[in-house]
Amino acid sequence: MDGDVAPLKEICDLAEKYNALVFVDECHASGFFGPTGRGTEDALGIKGRVDIINSTLGKALGGSMGGYTTGPKPLIDLLRQRSRPYLFSNSLAPSIVGSSIKVLDMLMNDASFIGSLKANVLRFRSRMTELGFKILGNDSTHPICPVLLGDARLASQMADALLKRGIYVIGFSYPVVPTGKARIRVQISAAHTTEHIDTAIDAFEEVGKKLGVI
Repeated sequence: MDGDVAPLKEICDLAEKYNALVFVDECHASGFFGPTGRGTEDALGIKGRVDIINSTLGKALGGSMGGYTTGPKPLIDLLRQRSRPYLFSNSLAPSIVGSSIKVLDMLMNDASFIGSLKANVLRFRSRMTELGFKILGNDSTHPICPVLLGDARLASQMADALLKRGIYVIGFSYPVVPTGKARIRVQISAAHTTEHIDTAIDAFEEVGKKLGVI
């Protein structure tokens, strides 16, 4: 929710020291984070050090539902027999499987869009910060850009006002995030143009001044 990146290298170092396994949820990293879009391992240069990766097909990988788990073959074989969500869920629709496979093919053959995404994120984060907004996250290139407001009602009002200006964002408040940490979560895409980014920033500036945020 904050756009933070875990200190995964240090976690892997500790796991090796104490003979532990590392499990990573990559739902907010798969398909766009790192030089080739392969996730946190890729971004931090520690490929192959995570034992188990769980992620989704419902976000950057093009589908609307479903997910996957990767890991050692004995573990995956066990999950196929014992994992209740796997055993008692319906199979994915062929259209979702097809679109997800296509996205994976695109990532493996050409990840040039990652550069466009990074440029869009840096543009949004830097200009919003200059205006006086507080953008959460410990990585300036992560496309999840939470605009911290604090007050739940304010977050709802701001989201509604932005929607009227053609900017579709979501206001998050307790219990989704801690009390007093309500925010507008913005998700930047490689498909956004510079004009899109600037239009969104202008709308934030207008609404932010009207509501006394900046």
